[in-house]
Amino acid sequence: MNGPVLVIGEALVDIVRRGAAEPVEHVGGSPLNVAVGLGRLGRDVEFVTHIGDDDRGRRIVGHLAASKVRLAAGSSTAARTPTATAVLDENGSATYEFDLEWQLPDPRPTPGARHVHTGSIAALLEPGCEAVAALLDRHVPTATVSYDPNVRPALVGDDPRTRDRITRFVAGADVVKASDEDLRWFAPGRDPRDVAREWLALGPALVAVTLGAGGAVAVARSGAVEVAAHPVEVVDTVGAGDAFMAGLLDALWTQELLGDREGLRGIGPDALRTALDVAALTAARTVARAGADLPTRDERDADPKEPW
Repeated sequence: MNGPVLVIGEALVDIVRRGAAEPVEHVGGSPLNVAVGLGRLGRDVEFVTHIGDDDRGRRIVGHLAASKVRLAAGSSTAARTPTATAVLDENGSATYEFDLEWQLPDPRPTPGARHVHTGSIAALLEPGCEAVAALLDRHVPTATVSYDPNVRPALVGDDPRTRDRITRFVAGADVVKASDEDLRWFAPGRDPRDVAREWLALGPALVAVTLGAGGAVAVARSGAVEVAAHPVEVVDTVGAGDAFMAGLLDALWTQELLGDREGLRGIGPDALRTALDVAALTAARTVARAGADLPTRDERDADPKEPW
């Protein structure tokens, strides 16, 4: 199937603080990072979001253009561009504080997407999450769908409606990716692998779970597969999950499965393992650099012994 991937979700500016050092600003937002990751890998991508026509918003527009991602009409009508302050600990792990109002007032994406991706704040925060769900519903008859909950407890708290929304998006998706932290938040005290299998039974073709330094696991109708993390010196983990998602979609695109719902449902263990390994490599390349700086195809696929 021809056509681009349409990514729907928040775009913002990450204000990264590490100890006593001066804060550094990076363009971010989980769905934006996925769109940029796919664009840098040479894929055809359009992005629907809600940013302001201000300095930070214009920086986001330039960032998308530099990665060859098209911004959908109607995406620059917010009163101000959102921000997220990421505080890094000594291991490079981030915690977040948000200044964000999520709406999706009048998106006008180009028709004909082969695949639609959403997740994170965009799919959980009112009032915009309902508009995201409606936009996804319009594409389901003609495109496959992926979803990454990428839960931000600082924003959503422990509202049971959040779990209901996650369940709804999981059930409507063909490809689901989550972190083990997401699944422990969703189902405290449960093994993330068991939760992934329960999610698979709701309808997706595959559910992939990232395990940090433990690699990743995915479950599909053909069974479960695991891959190890690629060894790397971690600078920080900002954008790691988004890079994994972009790498997973890129690998499924290479296998000609995006846009093919039945093909995804029939994915076998070898193809699934290959896709997971590509996703893990994409994440490893990202955590080796500061911020959510996802790799190009040449950077990702370079010999690890060579500089990139």
